[in-house]
Amino acid sequence: MSARFRARQSGSLAQRWISRRGKSAKPARGLLTSAYPRSNEITYKGANIAGLPAHLISRLGIALVPETRGVFSYLTARENLEIARRPGSRWPMERMLDRFPNLREVLDRKGRLLSGGEQQMLAIARSLLTGPELLLLDEPSQGLAPLVVETVMGTVRELKRERVSMLLVEQNAEMALGLADRVYVIDHGTIVFEGTPDALRANQQVTTTYLGVGG
Repeated sequence: MSARFRARQSGSLAQRWISRRGKSAKPARGLLTSAYPRSNEITYKGANIAGLPAHLISRLGIALVPETRGVFSYLTARENLEIARRPGSRWPMERMLDRFPNLREVLDRKGRLLSGGEQQMLAIARSLLTGPELLLLDEPSQGLAPLVVETVMGTVRELKRERVSMLLVEQNAEMALGLADRVYVIDHGTIVFEGTPDALRANQQVTTTYLGVGG
């Protein structure tokens, strides 16, 4: 992975990640794992965090909502949330349950028994309980029913209004364009487009080749 990109403070940055050879290590996951070589540089608030353990990166104010959701299957939804609670977070437990009222109804249900939508809401709520300054969202709409997608995206829009910096990796291009301030289209680790959503929409070559629009 040799791509360089920057997420501005209080900005929303979206990526359309393309891999014609199957799954690859994505930037969002790479920030909190060892998916990237340690020789690469990932700068956050002026410090290189590449290779740091995930728990130390979390303490710096970065949270990840993984594509796999990462729900602890043998813990209840309540326990999944409790282990992430951090004093002083601007998103306390009650606020998260108000945002995702369906979670309130399944708090005592094991993670493995939750629906895909409930697991995604749980994953987002759990990340926000840590009080992040930078939220990484990896394919948040994948595999979800349209109604659940709208709930999830409504939360992302609310976070944007609250000036939370976000890095969104999303295959649904129109959804990403509606949320982002800046967009990157990445093909096999190479940035093939960088700019505003309007600039991407106006670039027929990129939208046709990489987004499957036009032609």
